[in-house]
Amino acid sequence: MHTHTDPHDLGHHGDAELLDAAEELTDLAVNVRAGTPPEWLRERIAGSLTSLAAYPDGRAARAAVAERHGLPVERVLLTAGAAEAFVLLARALTVRHPLVVHPQFTEPEAALRDAGHEVGRLLLRERDGFRFDPSAVPEDADLVMVGNPTNPTSVLHPASALAAAARPGRLLVVDEAFMDAVPDESQTLADRTDVPGLVVLRSLTKTWGLAGLRIGYVLAEPDTIAALERAQPLWPVSSPALTAAGACMEPAALTEAGRAAVRIAVDRAHLLAGLAEFDEVRVVEPAEGPFVLLHVRRGAEVREHLRRLGFATRRGDTFPGLGPGWIRLAVRDRSTTNRFLQALDQALARVGG
Repeated sequence: MHTHTDPHDLGHHGDAELLDAAEELTDLAVNVRAGTPPEWLRERIAGSLTSLAAYPDGRAARAAVAERHGLPVERVLLTAGAAEAFVLLARALTVRHPLVVHPQFTEPEAALRDAGHEVGRLLLRERDGFRFDPSAVPEDADLVMVGNPTNPTSVLHPASALAAAARPGRLLVVDEAFMDAVPDESQTLADRTDVPGLVVLRSLTKTWGLAGLRIGYVLAEPDTIAALERAQPLWPVSSPALTAAGACMEPAALTEAGRAAVRIAVDRAHLLAGLAEFDEVRVVEPAEGPFVLLHVRRGAEVREHLRRLGFATRRGDTFPGLGPGWIRLAVRDRSTTNRFLQALDQALARVGG
């Protein structure tokens, strides 16, 4: 539990919109791809259960991740989800002036604060399209955390802009948890070894539906990987999670993920077209993640009406830089989107636009 105080609830996540719900809700609050994990992946994970008596051995999965990104294994660390990576970065590395680029996923700042750091913030503005400007990073920042594509804005920053923020003596941490939902992963930095201090975080949670299994990985310079690994407990990643990691690196899985990214782009375009019909709705565009961020007047009331109409959405006011009018929506199939748009029409009418 996070004990620090902040006007924004940094510990709030999309799953909270669904916990203890008395009614059956269509989930637009959590960014995990619907219908996952696929059957073939469930079968692979189930098959690993026969080996639970043995201690986990991550070497094969680590090698598979390294091969997928064209990196040596010394640049790869497997973690119990990206959340563990945030904690390791906050606790294992010596930094004096960490900076978090907001609005973005709040767990990185929460982990830094819990580790005793005083955290600086760089707030991106709607008038600038929530785009990252490397020149706005203070010179003394020795750790910079930014998401790409960013949750919740769905902005995909150019890899060149992110790389421009790197410099010797600074760790540049890029959270690419949603990059595999971008067709061709067009702005990834995962395979780059020429950017000083670069740390890339990846998660298998979102595309493959493995939030309950906890599996992700870090890509960084060998010295950074070694420091993070020393801070991990023994056997931090379970055998089923290691099996999943290896399976998701296989060519067939990467092809499936690529097809899913294209479908998400098509479904997102349908959602954006529908939202454009509402004069009361302001959407952050271009959106390039598996979610969109929108603004409406009296957002909390709109969200409550949507809930009564059967849709759980993600409140935006827990993200630094955003207020109560902001709502994040996960991209779903056309049928679900059409039902949601009808509900949104009713909700906006009930609050008077």
